[in-house]
Amino acid sequence: MSDSITRYELPPAGITLLGYVVRRMHKTDWLTPVSVLLAENKSEMALARIAMYAVTSSTSFGRAYYQPQFNSVGADIMEADPQTGALVTAKLVSTSPHYLITYSASMPGGDVFSGHEEITGTTIGLRGLGMPAPSQFNFRTGSYEAELSGLLTSELALSLIGRTRIRAYGFLNFSDNANNSGKLSVDRDNTIKLEINGRPVETPSR
Repeated sequence: MSDSITRYELPPAGITLLGYVVRRMHKTDWLTPVSVLLAENKSEMALARIAMYAVTSSTSFGRAYYQPQFNSVGADIMEADPQTGALVTAKLVSTSPHYLITYSASMPGGDVFSGHEEITGTTIGLRGLGMPAPSQFNFRTGSYEAELSGLLTSELALSLIGRTRIRAYGFLNFSDNANNSGKLSVDRDNTIKLEINGRPVETPSR
């Protein structure tokens, strides 16, 4: 399953870095139930889904088919999520001193998820090449708002037989204006742990 997702994110015809980011964000079905959950006074469940979208839209797990082509500063890409119709955009703001990318996903009902990541460089370790990206996100729908921030590191696990893998690890802290707060972690095996208001929460399914 993960390889089929990365094949969508890295299509055979090739793609740019911003195109990859937009394709990576085409998981907006996580956000579809949020407004309904809030209307039912289930703000904890809504926040859990927002947090899951933040981490899954920022990471990839599967085969790294190739390196996307770099965009020029100021370039932007827009493409609708084929599953939900959400309009996803990404823009390369700068490349120096770091790669700064801003993005947003506008849902058909008016809900908006936005954020940015700053790729601070490449680290070399025994497990592969890491690209740490401090990230911040915001979600708004009506009078409801959630803020999320953390450090997510994408990592290339190199292979001598041509099957280099991409994965990620890191954390997010988050809160909303309904008095909820929480934290999330993801490891290299794509295991996500979620806690809201001091209690472990089973990760919701799409």
